[in-house]
Amino acid sequence: MTREAIFNDLNEIFADVLDLGDLSLTEATIADDVEEWDSLSHIRLVVSIEQHYGFKFTTAEIEALKSVGDLVDCIQKKTG
Repeated sequence: MTREAIFNDLNEIFADVLDLGDLSLTEATIADDVEEWDSLSHIRLVVSIEQHYGFKFTTAEIEALKSVGDLVDCIQKKTG
C-alpha cells in the first residue's frame, strides 16, 4: 500500500473521528497540532484505524507513534 493511499485513508478517518472537515495531515502532524486530538480521541483514532485495516496495534507500536509519519510507517509494515 502506498503512503499516498494511507494518507488518504487517514485523512478520512481523522476527519470522521475528530469531526473535522478541513484536516490535511502531513508526515510531521502531531497531536498538539490538532486541537480536537486529545487522549480520548487518540484511542478512538487507533480503534478506527485498526477496524479499517483489519489488524491490531501492539502497545509498543502505539507508544512509539510520535507523528502521523510514524503511523503511516507502522501501517505500511503491517499491511505490506
